[in-house]
Amino acid sequence: MSLTARLLRTVPAPLPFKGVADAPVPRRSGPGKGWRLTQRADAEVVVADIAPDGAAPVPVVRFPAPWPSAEASYAVSPAADLAVFTGPDAVRAVDRTGAVVWEIRHPARPAWRGGGSVGFAVDGRTLWAHVVAAGRAEEWLVIDPADGTVLARAETGTDSAGSEHVPHPDPGQMGLSVGEGQDGAPLRWGRWDGRTLTVDSYGADDLVLLGVSPGGGLLLTVGHDQDAVTVHRAADGSVVGAVPAEAVPAHPGADPADEDDFGPCFDYAGGFVDEHTALVSTVDSDDEHGPGRHWLVAADSPALTGPVDYPLAISDYPVPLGDGTWCTASPEDGVLRLWTLG
Repeated sequence: MSLTARLLRTVPAPLPFKGVADAPVPRRSGPGKGWRLTQRADAEVVVADIAPDGAAPVPVVRFPAPWPSAEASYAVSPAADLAVFTGPDAVRAVDRTGAVVWEIRHPARPAWRGGGSVGFAVDGRTLWAHVVAAGRAEEWLVIDPADGTVLARAETGTDSAGSEHVPHPDPGQMGLSVGEGQDGAPLRWGRWDGRTLTVDSYGADDLVLLGVSPGGGLLLTVGHDQDAVTVHRAADGSVVGAVPAEAVPAHPGADPADEDDFGPCFDYAGGFVDEHTALVSTVDSDDEHGPGRHWLVAADSPALTGPVDYPLAISDYPVPLGDGTWCTASPEDGVLRLWTLG
């Protein structure tokens, strides 16, 4: 059974973009508040409100970037008054003028190593930083974003080629998804109670964290080898259920006689549309056969609900927003499209 997507609005991107790597990212501007777009150019980060009437978003602020985009990941505070970057030899916070507010220096990482990442808690009161430095074990820091004070730190036991923070609705919790190339995908779950940082490992270092349910009770992951998407309980990482890639029908354009076609594989993309529904995709493995496909998954008792039927061509991954909607990027038109089930 296919499920029809209804276009809610089309949002022009603040900056031109060519693909998913430089597409604008929707982020909440704070608990219970509206959505903003954050977009990285090589020399700056732009933060823009999503205008309520569908007009082009007006930039709230532009943060000059201290390092080129290839050398640093970033996060912007919910109030859009601070941007924090992970550079080759420091975690650096800058204000709207580009002036350094604070800096945490570390030995310069090798050029071939991933640079870690940063993420704000949903209330903006703490910043979490995954730090990769030469000659030291990788660390996860909890930082006071006001002055850069390190409140807590713990080793992650990872060998990162890159990482991403996934916030929880509880500001004392944070997910960290670490990529180790072909070697694995460790998932770390952090809890900060104001005094102690506790870090747990979920899965067998083989899970990519895609999202957290709006209520915070569930996590969605995809296996490192992309053969299943799994719903977990956030409290302890235990498995609620999984949907194997084998459950996805072969692409209509695939040749059944092609012995080299291994069938659909889930992308490293997706998340929760709402508390009970997840959205994932098989765009990459579909590409050689025709248009990529998106799939709805029932989260409470995980099962494939069906493909999403769009009224126009979609070429990119879905970005679920947790409020009953999701967006897709269209580099050809320079816009994001916001969808719901119609």
